[in-house]
Amino acid sequence: MSVQTAPRIDVFDPDGFVPGIPFEMFDWMRAEAPAYFHPEPDGPGFWCLTRYDDVVQATRAWHLHSSAKGSNIPNFYEAEPGVLMMMINADPPYHTKLRNLVRKGFTPRMVAALEPHVRELCARIIDPVAPLGRCDFVTDVAAELPLQVICELLGIPERDRHLIFKWSNDMMGMDDPEYGNTFEGAQAAAFAMFEYMQALAERRRQKPRVDLVSVLVDADVEGERLTEMEYQMFVVLLSVAGNETTRNAVSGGLLALIEHPEQRDRLIGDPALIPSAVEEILRWTTPVMHFRRTATQDVELHGETIRSGDKVVLWYISANRDEAAFPDPYRFDVSRDPNEHVTFGGGGPHFCLGFAFARMEIEVMLEELLKRMPDAELAGPVSRLRSNWINGLKHLPIRYAPSKG
Repeated sequence: MSVQTAPRIDVFDPDGFVPGIPFEMFDWMRAEAPAYFHPEPDGPGFWCLTRYDDVVQATRAWHLHSSAKGSNIPNFYEAEPGVLMMMINADPPYHTKLRNLVRKGFTPRMVAALEPHVRELCARIIDPVAPLGRCDFVTDVAAELPLQVICELLGIPERDRHLIFKWSNDMMGMDDPEYGNTFEGAQAAAFAMFEYMQALAERRRQKPRVDLVSVLVDADVEGERLTEMEYQMFVVLLSVAGNETTRNAVSGGLLALIEHPEQRDRLIGDPALIPSAVEEILRWTTPVMHFRRTATQDVELHGETIRSGDKVVLWYISANRDEAAFPDPYRFDVSRDPNEHVTFGGGGPHFCLGFAFARMEIEVMLEELLKRMPDAELAGPVSRLRSNWINGLKHLPIRYAPSKG
């Protein structure tokens, strides 16, 4: 590989992601510095792993790359001990025990059983906007399906869904001025959700229902009930992760199809390609761009020594564009096969619990969009989330030929 001229590398500043993903930085790191030590304002710095094979290996070797000291680059969450009780911030065996509490609710059989209902929800979401001829696809369509599904699974009343939507935005978009742009605002949203979920738990203790909150308040880990904090962290994780990531995959997927009309035409002409198109959308969008780990011992990698205690950031957004893993990785191809993307984590204990739900929701939504809005096009500027963590769209104005259900 020829030596490339180094661009200015700064993947810490979220402003650098607002115009679009700075792929030129990741391309250079993959080619010239696959174990790259990145400075960090007010912090010790962190290692960037950008190659596909390195990300997969680190993801699976959890004993060398621990999640137990936080999964974000900054260490501010370490000041909140409860956050480290979240499943994403835990290592086996504790992580495994937590995951097993709700694993049965996310099996392929459960997903298949819910598919007809998800299709009904999809139609119910699209029906009001299809006759209008234009909408903000993110807020009017993409956000609604995963939000409604996760709220139903948790047992959150329909009248309260807007609260979950707002709190989720405030927490995940704390670097974005539209959502408050402060860590304090994110904390306030988290505390508000904690209080809400605790009240919901009390209602379920008195009158259990068939939902995940009822499962959690009655669950135990090695003979012990979940503590109040463990329950709160568990249900907040499920509610946020269950709607944010799929929302961003769906909206980013539609944008990709608008920008690659020949690929959309292929799907309309051959619906059998939809499953492979879903995988390509997942690779292309990579809604969670990275997770952080902490080295548990000294590791030699690409001529560098990662010391025990160092922060190691696994850049899934870069691994999903690695030329060594994906031929012509900057080509959006709805028939790409094989397509072993790392959007769900690349294996290991932290492989996304809701991966089957996400795939099904995206597939159903894609089928409905191709039927109801096959000619969708941009009707204004796309607004991206200010974040180096979540690859999200805030607003996607589109226009299309009005249609009825």
